[in-house]
Amino acid sequence: MFKSAQYQLDNSFTIVNDHTPLAEIKKKLNEYHFVIVAGGTYFIIHDHEYGLIELGGDSRPVADWLRQLKWLPSTVVTAERIVSQEVDWRRPVLVINEREFMGILTSAKAIEKLEGENREITAYFDTLAETINDSVTVVNEDGQVVYWNLVAEETYKIKKEFILGKKIGEHFNEEAVVLHRILNEGLPVRGEYHRPNKDTHVLINASPIMIDNKIIGGVATEQNITNIIRLNEELDSNSSMLVSRKNPFSTMPTGSPKFQEALKIAQKVAHADIPVHLTGEPGSGKEMLAQAIHYGGAKADGAFITLNCSVIPPAMLEIELFGFQKETYTTEQQTLQIGRIEQALNGTLFIEDIDKMPLSIQAKLLEYLVDKSFYRVGGAEKITSPTRIITSASDSIDVLLKEGSFNEKLYFRLSVITIDIPPLRTRKEDIVSLVEKYLREFSTKYKKTCPEMESEAILQLVNYDWPGNIRELKNTIERMVLLNDKPAITSEQLPDHIKSKLIVSHIDGKDGEIEPHELSLKNAEALEIEEALKKTYGNKSAAASLLGISRGTLYNKIKEYGLN
Repeated sequence: MFKSAQYQLDNSFTIVNDHTPLAEIKKKLNEYHFVIVAGGTYFIIHDHEYGLIELGGDSRPVADWLRQLKWLPSTVVTAERIVSQEVDWRRPVLVINEREFMGILTSAKAIEKLEGENREITAYFDTLAETINDSVTVVNEDGQVVYWNLVAEETYKIKKEFILGKKIGEHFNEEAVVLHRILNEGLPVRGEYHRPNKDTHVLINASPIMIDNKIIGGVATEQNITNIIRLNEELDSNSSMLVSRKNPFSTMPTGSPKFQEALKIAQKVAHADIPVHLTGEPGSGKEMLAQAIHYGGAKADGAFITLNCSVIPPAMLEIELFGFQKETYTTEQQTLQIGRIEQALNGTLFIEDIDKMPLSIQAKLLEYLVDKSFYRVGGAEKITSPTRIITSASDSIDVLLKEGSFNEKLYFRLSVITIDIPPLRTRKEDIVSLVEKYLREFSTKYKKTCPEMESEAILQLVNYDWPGNIRELKNTIERMVLLNDKPAITSEQLPDHIKSKLIVSHIDGKDGEIEPHELSLKNAEALEIEEALKKTYGNKSAAASLLGISRGTLYNKIKEYGLN
């Protein structure tokens, strides 16, 4: 992995033949560190072995004395093959090249170099493991933890001193530890959803550590997605009824001919148990229309469940959709998570932003649509669930089809009926009725007297483009009702970014100039975006939903305000 430094060879040596008398050898050992005895086989005598040589007679040939002492010959290697060749480290090693003797390498110097390399590699690994944002766990072949980084400490609230050297099963259920499977099977894991304990959700990558095809351990990196899961749960728990159960389509009055046509189609298909695909900009009312189709149709008595593909990590999406089942030794130990399709049994599952669903999961969803049955992730039992599927996409799927990033067969099944919801800016005639509706709704919610809306304020609301569509309008009215303490809401109480639109449009002959008032409004908007990103743990899709704007608008504003 790393380029090794050269071995430190000792060049203090001389070469003699095997007939040289011991007296000469003694003399040489006082001048050099080593004497090399050559004669077909090489014997090396170290100067600290002088006492053994001194025991023989001065005139005795060195070969006879070495034979009597059963002196071991030295291994001869080339510098390039020290590591690869078999070396007998009981004696100093003679290192040569094609033409000459290069030097002598002792076992002590070889160990010193290996220890240095080991320290260097360990320093690289330690720095890498502590630099990445994921938990890093390394175990040996017995499952003992040999490395545990600071992120792992923070994720699992276990200090290094309490886990290093211990078997990982002492802190976690052995069946829930992916590294145990790695040690047993030797197969890597990539992007697998994992729940090591009831409070923690992670995405794990793990690989076996191999030497000569033998598993000597395993390493795992785990991305903590607990905050994302909690956010998803919060979004689910906060989802509210957007339409009336008894007469759902009456909740969506409109003067827009295009939207009236969309509603007529929705009413006709509500009682038909076929998929419906909704298109339209973020916040335009796709979930509201999906609810209207559900409660206005044959499955109104069943559950209405939502699944947002842009919020849930791709590796978890399959489990959220189809559920998870892990068979263990006893029924009590069985792990089971019911997916959204089962939760919506005999009801409706509304899949938002299906264009963000990975191709592998699209294929499994297509199989489900064919016979209304599926397998839970990790399960062997085929589950039947007659659930109606309604999908939505904020972006055009046609482009994805051309790129090959959306399953064509799935799209044809989902889009038998496609309903497009026009953006609010193209149906200005609906703004006044929507404002009045939300004024009544939020006044009741917060137990306040319903305020009037002054004509100037209404005019500014109608003139605003509403990039976040109905969701942005609804959030705006809720904020004003909550903060208002007067009988009427004036234009001064409107959010600054709505007022700024009207101010800019009335500037004459001042192209390119920015009013100080408008500059302060931009600062306020930047703060609002920062706060939304904090609330959603940095998840931009969820932050856009919270702000009532599209993801594209949010990305542009983040770039504009330098919030990266």
